[in-house]
Amino acid sequence: MSHYISLTEAERAEMLKAIGVTSSADLFADVPSAYRFPRLDLPTPMSEPDLVRELQALAGANAQAQSHAIFLGAGAYNHFVPAAVDQILRRGDYYSAYTPYQPEISQGTLQAIFEYQSMICSLTGMEIANASHYDGATAIAEAAIMAINVVRNRRKIVVARGVNPQYRAVLRTYLQALDMPIVGDETPGATIEDALAQVDNQTALLIVQNPDFLGRLHDLRGLAERVQAKGALLCVHFDPIALGCFQTPAEIGADIATAEGQPLGIGLNFGGPYLGIFTTRQKYVHKIAGRLVGVTKDVDGRLAYVLTLRAREQDIRRERATSNICTNQALMALAATVYMSLMGRQGMHNVAKLCYHRAHYAAAEIAKIPGYTVHGGPFFKEFVVRCPRPVSEINQELRAQRIIGGYDLSSDEPELGHAMLVAVTEMNRKADIDRLVTALRSAAS
Repeated sequence: MSHYISLTEAERAEMLKAIGVTSSADLFADVPSAYRFPRLDLPTPMSEPDLVRELQALAGANAQAQSHAIFLGAGAYNHFVPAAVDQILRRGDYYSAYTPYQPEISQGTLQAIFEYQSMICSLTGMEIANASHYDGATAIAEAAIMAINVVRNRRKIVVARGVNPQYRAVLRTYLQALDMPIVGDETPGATIEDALAQVDNQTALLIVQNPDFLGRLHDLRGLAERVQAKGALLCVHFDPIALGCFQTPAEIGADIATAEGQPLGIGLNFGGPYLGIFTTRQKYVHKIAGRLVGVTKDVDGRLAYVLTLRAREQDIRRERATSNICTNQALMALAATVYMSLMGRQGMHNVAKLCYHRAHYAAAEIAKIPGYTVHGGPFFKEFVVRCPRPVSEINQELRAQRIIGGYDLSSDEPELGHAMLVAVTEMNRKADIDRLVTALRSAAS
């Protein structure tokens, strides 16, 4: 173990003595004994050469997967990441700071967060953006908690069926210890209008997604006024790339807008880390979770960046805190900032157009294949394809041809039968799409 852990037994004993305990086991005295050291199903130990070979094999499998044409989405998307994003993220000074509580030593980090907030507000049209949550799912959960702190004496949360089912599951888990009923019409084909019908005088928040989980675009004009007329707030979960062409949350009139920020310069990374975008109106700024960076001047009149409106103690007030979110995904927020600054308004617009047109080309070509049907209404970059065979079998054949197929909807939308959710981004060239179409045609029978 000394190869990995440098502490000697003498040093360990000295440390334990300094904190007033006799053994490491004493540190776990408050944890029930049945849960202290559960049996772990771990593989047998390896020598270092064997371990290196194992890691190299895993790395080789990852590299092989990266060479595939990817049509899998459902919340994580294969968008292009400019080389400058990683080059800037790899600077050691960005890795060194955890959370910038001490503004005098983290002006660079604070400025990066300030620029991130400014760009997200510009992108969405919203007045306030914080920095930043773990991912899009937890951003939605924090929106629900904020809503009950804004709309007093109301605790009901209504969630439209079109919201990503994984996000809905996280929301239920996040709020399970709170007295906050989460409802939504789970009937197959339930619409945003069906969700709106469940908003009553006990509702604090209605959550919708646009484009929704199945990729469908909705015209949400007028929805905010109808929700607010019932005394509730509206949260819109959006795709940040889609805002290059379509309605912004501000144009819709949303009270809160959230998103998964992974498409903004954050690679798929085999599952994370990702970025939870959270925006709201100025009048609700005192109720937000996460962090807010402001700009001021120091005693010498120089520009200075500071955490504002909420103290560090907010995160340790336990039951009296409006949120206990502590971690700030500052490195991922920086990635999004670099990406947006490189792309600019026109670049974001161009990426959105590429996604839209390539997705619609793919849908039109797939619809020509006997046995396949494109299902649903207007869409942005994702669409549902009904297939002649189980999606798991089709995807297995696609993988053999170095294609990662669409998301299998059999668990989330079983009423659609054999159906996959296909995502097309600017990374999918016409040749890739044509190869997918050919592979789907051969997999039809």
